[in-house]
Amino acid sequence: MLKINFFTPFLLFFIMTANSFGQSQTYLSLYKEQLPYFQELITGGRYQEPPMNYDGDPYYLDRKFGEGTLSINKISYTEVPLLYDENVDVVITFHPIYRQKILIKSEKIEEFRLKDCGLFRRFLGNDSYAYNRNGFYHVLKDGEVKVLIKHYKFEDPTNEVGRYTHRFVEKKDYFYWYEDEFVLIRKKKQAIKSLGLNKKEVKKYFRGKSLYFSMDKEKYILELAALRESKAETFNGFVE
Repeated sequence: MLKINFFTPFLLFFIMTANSFGQSQTYLSLYKEQLPYFQELITGGRYQEPPMNYDGDPYYLDRKFGEGTLSINKISYTEVPLLYDENVDVVITFHPIYRQKILIKSEKIEEFRLKDCGLFRRFLGNDSYAYNRNGFYHVLKDGEVKVLIKHYKFEDPTNEVGRYTHRFVEKKDYFYWYEDEFVLIRKKKQAIKSLGLNKKEVKKYFRGKSLYFSMDKEKYILELAALRESKAETFNGFVE
């Protein structure tokens, strides 16, 4: 995969040549010339900031831009300033000339990685799931059977007199994924059955691990996927 350093060299170049160019339009022309895929990245339009009377923010982990990586058309852009709005399921970058938050067109993005925050990938399907939206999922395990998290936030009325009319509430759901099929994991029994495992072998596998679905759902789901992966027989799809 081709890798391109996204902003750093261009910003340094702009600073070094600032005295030679008097107008922002010249900078924009230079930016387009230096980065062939510029138009592909910003065609999502300007990002609309959340209302000031909303408590909290819609972003994943942090409201500040961090350097991440972005994959578009099999090209990996590095050191990209990124934010992920998990309320509307969009990825945001920063325009270095106009100093604005710019949406990256979701259908262009294959995957992205936020600094120290894991890998997110766009998966097609799962349209019946209410929070699928643009299809960005956090990839916890990238094996034959993938373990995914859907991070999302929704707007909840405060029903109180005061500064804030709404608050952002954060939730997450876990999925198994195999060959374009999603299984939303709600219960231990369902997780075990979906992978074609039986209670006896699961009990044996977890003996001595002190790991319980009710106490650490994420690790338990990951361990079940690892157990499925360790089995000799071929996995032929989820069991309903």
